Amino acid sequence: MAGKKPKRVTARVPRGFIDRDASDLRAQDAMLAKIRRVYETYGFEPVETPVFEYTDALGKFLPDADRPNEGVFSIEDDDEQWMSLRYDLTAPLARYVAENYETLPKPYRSYRAGYVFRNEKPGPGRFRQFMQFDADIVGAPNVSADAEMAMMMADTMEALGIPRGQYVIRVNNRKVLDGVLEAIGLGGDENAGRRLTVLRAIDKLDKFGVEGVRLLLGEGRWDGGKEGEGDFTRGAGLDRRQRNWLIEMISNFQFDAKKFRVVEKDDIPVIGKGGIVYEYDTVVEDGFDDPNSVSRRIGDRLAFSSTGMDGVRELQSISEYVTLAGYGSDRIRIDPSVVRGLEYYTGPVFEAELLFDVTNEKGQKVQFGSVGGGGRYDGLVSRFMSQPVPATGFSIGVSRLMTALKNLGRLETSERTGPVVVTVMDRDRMADYQAMATTLRKALNTDENGNPVAVPVPVEVFQGNPKQFGKQLQYADRRNAPCVVIQGGDEKAAGKVQVKDLALGKELSAQITDNAEWREARAGQEMVDEADMVAAVRAILARQSGERG
Repeated sequence: MAGKKPKRVTARVPRGFIDRDASDLRAQDAMLAKIRRVYETYGFEPVETPVFEYTDALGKFLPDADRPNEGVFSIEDDDEQWMSLRYDLTAPLARYVAENYETLPKPYRSYRAGYVFRNEKPGPGRFRQFMQFDADIVGAPNVSADAEMAMMMADTMEALGIPRGQYVIRVNNRKVLDGVLEAIGLGGDENAGRRLTVLRAIDKLDKFGVEGVRLLLGEGRWDGGKEGEGDFTRGAGLDRRQRNWLIEMISNFQFDAKKFRVVEKDDIPVIGKGGIVYEYDTVVEDGFDDPNSVSRRIGDRLAFSSTGMDGVRELQSISEYVTLAGYGSDRIRIDPSVVRGLEYYTGPVFEAELLFDVTNEKGQKVQFGSVGGGGRYDGLVSRFMSQPVPATGFSIGVSRLMTALKNLGRLETSERTGPVVVTVMDRDRMADYQAMATTLRKALNTDENGNPVAVPVPVEVFQGNPKQFGKQLQYADRRNAPCVVIQGGDEKAAGKVQVKDLALGKELSAQITDNAEWREARAGQEMVDEADMVAAVRAILARQSGERG
């Protein structure tokens, strides 16, 4: 019995992962270069950490998981220690700083770009592998460092070509949120889990809207919108009063700390009955026409929370710093609906939000939303050490930001010129063709002083089957080659080469009506001495560059 043919493996990309071609990668490189430049003007330096970390070093900080092995990709090392692919770039930085603490300058400013991995259910716009670009300051305890982060992110948005009015850096403070949660009875260690569930629910305001968050704060929410439709997410179990307080806080009370100040009496913040009073220095905008309602909304929640009051003061300081530096509320805005889903944040939190509309997968017009975020995480490095180590940082979602720039027409996606292709007329003369290619590479990629040119000109020898010359020209055309170099035996004996301008050849060929005319015209093709090969190729590149310009 004849053996069965081996089953062919189906070529398929794993769910939640994508392939990217040369144009995608070049556009990404151009975008990252602009971000890197802004980071470096603020004094940040690059560092790289491995994609794997020991699982206990990563910690239990994923936004949608309660156990370290849930939500991450993990393997067991030879010594029976579990390793996991990093789910962000902050936890590995904390490990790196702790391990090298004595030799690093403090504060330590660093930036990192790299892929992170989430073992989660993929969906539209939700991937298991994606790139982040982070900047962090470790060892800076003052909120002036947080203000600097917000300013740097505003500068980054503009460096990428996103105009004012189409982005905003929103700032809140987890201490304010913690104060509100204390006020509704969720203080203390015994409520740590419920607090985190509440924060993660609020963090989905942009995605699910007020009513969706209300469900997540209560019994839970079905993905399909109705009971039994899609997956069910268990809620925080808050009662109606608690839910109403939180919903009012995040959806209606969008205060701007630039427009009010805390009034203190005998060093104690007051609001008539012991809460907080805000006095407005200017007319309140954004829908606030009743200062008393603002006082009541925030004061009732934070009057008895020292943690919440600390958060309010820190937000005021950030507002003062950015205002004096020339960043208005059109660029950086205090917004109490900003949460950030990760558990390790301890103070100010930030979010870079894009304000223009796009069409979602349901055909609805929606605001593009967040492309990055971060905040203060004073306890993360301290997990490895016996001393407190304050830190703050920001992370950009590279793929999401690229999508945004593409929507704005700001993504650099122009195709590069393809390679100059040296064709093969005689298999036995590959050494000659390689020598020609080497001569062209050296000449085309250095200036008159021998320095490398800014944009390299690729040159290659055709490495496929040279039997059919037409196939070589098809290959060159598919590679967007500007020209090809041709030398058969007769040309070699005469010390000549033929250089064919593919773009001009297409143009001339369109005007030719018969084969005889084509053979006579040799559309776009000229014979030159070997010594003039480089000059002929340069002339073609210059002509095509001028036409594109």
